[in-house]
Amino acid sequence: MAENLHDLGNQVAAALQATPDFQALQKAFDEMKADAETYKLFQQFQQLQGTLQQKQMAGQKLTDDELKNAHDLADKVSKIESVKHLMETERGVNQILSDLNQTITQPIQNLYQG
Repeated sequence: MAENLHDLGNQVAAALQATPDFQALQKAFDEMKADAETYKLFQQFQQLQGTLQQKQMAGQKLTDDELKNAHDLADKVSKIESVKHLMETERGVNQILSDLNQTITQPIQNLYQG
């Protein structure tokens, strides 16, 4: 049964990649990535986010310097047009994922409500 679910998951992943929303996201990412300086800054931002999330998940408190650095980098990245466009197009894909998650978890919600 689990193999069938994984197969279905792979089919859903392929279907997601075929959506206009995903294709717009891919195009926006490629456009942002074409500017080496912007892409480097974007990677730094992602890495910093990941590091801070790991630290928080480990129960560690973020320092004021870490928070300031994250805020400053986020502010800098968010002012770049190609990054803003990337984030806007990402919302469409996130909405699809949210809808899918709700559909997939509906049986669990029904179980607890019924």
